[in-house]
Amino acid sequence: MAAAHNLEMEEDVNLNRDREMKEMLQEEKLRADRAGKDPFRLKKVHRIVSKWMLPEPVRRTYLERANCLPPPVFIISISIAELAVFIYYAVWKPQKQWITLDSGILESPFIYSPEKREEAWRFISYMLVHAGVQHILGNLVMQLVLGIPLEMVHKGLRVGLVYLAGVIAGSLASSIFDPLKSLVGASGGVYALMGGYFMNVLVNFREMIPAFGIIRLLIIILIIVSDMGFALYRRFFVPANGSPVSFAAHIAGGFAGMSIGYTVFSCFDKALLKDPRFWIAIAAYLACVLFAVFFNIFLSPAN
Repeated sequence: MAAAHNLEMEEDVNLNRDREMKEMLQEEKLRADRAGKDPFRLKKVHRIVSKWMLPEPVRRTYLERANCLPPPVFIISISIAELAVFIYYAVWKPQKQWITLDSGILESPFIYSPEKREEAWRFISYMLVHAGVQHILGNLVMQLVLGIPLEMVHKGLRVGLVYLAGVIAGSLASSIFDPLKSLVGASGGVYALMGGYFMNVLVNFREMIPAFGIIRLLIIILIIVSDMGFALYRRFFVPANGSPVSFAAHIAGGFAGMSIGYTVFSCFDKALLKDPRFWIAIAAYLACVLFAVFFNIFLSPAN
């Protein structure tokens, strides 16, 4: 009797084990179907992204839970909006040339203009307007190439926080250090993404593939030099019939990225709101914002 009872229990255990195995296989199949027809290719993409965006200790965590849900909606939406606004002013507004736009954008309700600082939305909406083909292409390429992988890893809320922090820092810095000049372009947001990523590569240099790390730093420096060159040209060497545009947003956006952006991007596997570095960066950022608001109300030469 005991032997028969033990045999029945063993058969039940085997049946349960077989049932669990079948359920696990079905779950894996469903997961693969959701990932797409070729999940191995998708895993390869995530593996490449992890090597470029994350240090070694947290790559395994990312790969275990990597997915494209939600997709990088923020960066793609912002890029489409900026491109649409540029096409509107380049095609449907009268322009002498596409290389450098003047009359159309300077009358835009989106541009940051010192004389219209009371229209507070301009401190953010200026990111939608660009000064010419080189300007829009440079910003779009930089934010798509860097922003999409960042959003795949950190998701849209964190990337959006860093991007908009750079945009607001850019316009406020311009209102202080270049108070009589207009401002256009998404460079503040783009430089915030670059600043956060740059600091991550610098701090975790040995863990982010040294050879490629050097290449990445050189690429970032090359992009910054070329973009800053165009910005300086627009500011100091603009033709007599044109209108100079401030470049302070580039520097301020970069500093916002190196503080808030670095903190956000280095907290991949941690709760951001529980990291004291995040609150220190936010407190410093808000202090600068309050000073800029005070300056604009009481001390600005544009008053």
